[in-house]
Amino acid sequence: MWSIIVLIFFSTISYLVTDELIPKMKNLFINAGLYGIDLCKISKDKIPEAIGVVSGCVFLVTIFLFIPIVFGNGLMDRGNFPHNEFAELLAALLSICCMLLLGFADDVLNLKWRYKLLLPTIASLPLLVVYYVNFNSTTFIVPIPLRQFFGVSINIGILYYIYMGMLAVFCTNAINILAGINGLEVGQSAVIALSIIIFDIIELRGDQFKAHSFSLHIMIPYLATTLALLKHNWYPSKVFVGDTFCYVSGMTFAVVAILSHFSKTVLLFFLPQIINFLYSVPQLFHIIPCPRHRLPKYSSETNLLYPSKTVIIKKELTALNKFVLEVLTRFRLVDKQEDDDCIIINNMTLINLFLIKLGPMPEVQLTTSLLLFQILCTCLAFLIRYPMASYFYDVKL
Repeated sequence: MWSIIVLIFFSTISYLVTDELIPKMKNLFINAGLYGIDLCKISKDKIPEAIGVVSGCVFLVTIFLFIPIVFGNGLMDRGNFPHNEFAELLAALLSICCMLLLGFADDVLNLKWRYKLLLPTIASLPLLVVYYVNFNSTTFIVPIPLRQFFGVSINIGILYYIYMGMLAVFCTNAINILAGINGLEVGQSAVIALSIIIFDIIELRGDQFKAHSFSLHIMIPYLATTLALLKHNWYPSKVFVGDTFCYVSGMTFAVVAILSHFSKTVLLFFLPQIINFLYSVPQLFHIIPCPRHRLPKYSSETNLLYPSKTVIIKKELTALNKFVLEVLTRFRLVDKQEDDDCIIINNMTLINLFLIKLGPMPEVQLTTSLLLFQILCTCLAFLIRYPMASYFYDVKL
């Protein structure tokens, strides 16, 4: 436990360093052309983008400096050096470093969506290799009601590695999709990180002490730098975090999910992101027209955000389009307006859905509402993870 105490001290320093660096580096990013205009404000001031690279770098440096403390005894006695644990940490850092680099490249070069799916897959390869060498466990427990058909467990082999690769892709992009208003990307990441830390603390007394200790070594400095970034990204945002932050955050969560062996629990903490992804599928796969930006529409007259819209030309409708629209309309998941030539519906994101159900609201209130929903889903996740899991499993998830 002494290492955790030292890590908290290091993380406090990293918070202060990040908080100090961000204001000082704003002009550097603007001068390099890395800036944007906040579309949900009257002001057209230049706001630096990709500032997530600052918190990401401080986060990685904190873990680098902490390595001699964690593995100091092993360095003195090489015969007892924990090679497996060291390899896991290096693989985790390599994957996160890759996403830091690739995320910054995306912010600078504005890469196409197909690369956003490919890059996390490549960056996750070190994790999968280390998992294969150290564990190579590809068996999952079958829920109790289905055991009479499939048995207690099933070994799915290479499909398990495909699942873990897809998990890394989902985590890195899910945060990026549920974004666009001040504080939302960083806020939801902070809630997920805190949820994982609470889960690790609860599980430290169990038989997976090393796995959850490893997770804490990653998540505590991540949370510290994220909170510092949130301070500057909260409404009214002084900086934009960019895809860099979303990629680093997603890969960090994937790292602890895979190497600490609780990927299903991490997915439970991603419930709002899963809902947002499922709701966005018709537009992401272009069944419904998808504009480049699906941000809420800002009204300078009322200073409120309204759901943004997309237009569907009636003569271009296919049978699949009509079926999807009928389902969405029947379940009241879209606000549909129709005339002789076209159909107008809201863009399909959780942000716009909140505005449909709760009505137009100020940006800060919308962010707060979405983060409260994230916290509510975290409580539901813990409810599923502990009291309800015993009905489906005789072992923990």
